[in-house]
Amino acid sequence: MADVTFLSQAEPVDEYGRALYAVSRSILRAHFDELSQADLEDLNCDRADVTFRQLAKLARLHRDKGSRGDGFEWAVHEAIVGGEPRVVDLVSEALRKVSPRSFSDLDRPTSLMFGHERARHLGFTDAVVNNASGDAVLLPDGSGRPFAFGSWVPIAARGVAAEPQLRERIKKVWKTDLFLSSSEKARFAAATIKSNWHQLEDGNGLRVAIVPQALDLPAGYQRWKSLHLIALPDPDGFMGLFNDAYEAVAEAVLTVGRHDRAPYYYKPSAKAQKIQAQLEKYGKVKVVDILDALNEAAQQNLITVDRKLMSVEAPTWLNINEQRTPVIAPRPSFEKLD
Repeated sequence: MADVTFLSQAEPVDEYGRALYAVSRSILRAHFDELSQADLEDLNCDRADVTFRQLAKLARLHRDKGSRGDGFEWAVHEAIVGGEPRVVDLVSEALRKVSPRSFSDLDRPTSLMFGHERARHLGFTDAVVNNASGDAVLLPDGSGRPFAFGSWVPIAARGVAAEPQLRERIKKVWKTDLFLSSSEKARFAAATIKSNWHQLEDGNGLRVAIVPQALDLPAGYQRWKSLHLIALPDPDGFMGLFNDAYEAVAEAVLTVGRHDRAPYYYKPSAKAQKIQAQLEKYGKVKVVDILDALNEAAQQNLITVDRKLMSVEAPTWLNINEQRTPVIAPRPSFEKLD
């Protein structure tokens, strides 16, 4: 199992079909990561052996258990690491406002996936810390000395229980979804990600918020309370792309998992429906194989092999080694949409 999520393209994603595959991959990975240890025990298999049909039967689309929000979080993370201009341009603007001195010469932002929920995985927090530079710091609210990244992130990883141990200027940093930085990964700003901006919460230590544009929130950069707020453009920008891909994956999950279709779901675009139809063919295929196939479809042979994007910039332990007899199933392959 390769620990690469996306291979960097020779140029930013500019074709709608390739972009759809890339975002669909992020959304499917979010659903995949939602499987708990109890879910795996019920399925009687290791995570790496879970098929798309098994995943679809356990998906909680109707009950809105955060699948859409997690998918949005993954998509934003991988859009930043992949250099998607509709996202990174706004992130760069926000970081320069967070700290003009630290990010004055920012060329391209980077992202480290966090979220204290993931810290329950053995070694996840160590992987986050190790992907920062040795003397990396966390930029807090107000003026004064920054905090050592490697010292405080493991504390924040304990979630709300860690709040009493966190210093006042980073009291709410445990709510971080992404740590944003430059390519040097020496100074980090904590970011919170929400698919609905009305659910935003600020707090000491949180510096950036990333949300989709809404009827009452224009696209672009602005200040909201103590946060530097980024609203991703919709429907013709990144959010239109995300919504289309989300609906494609959701429709495939509903079909393969044999769920009742809620009346509020809308149909994806014609291209996204092609992704849906292809996903529905691979019910018996392992999810990790489908993720790899979506990678290949997003690449469309326009990649540079020396620039690899890892899902959470973490090592192979995030994907459990195969230990059981593999299920015989067709190898997934996705056709070009453009």
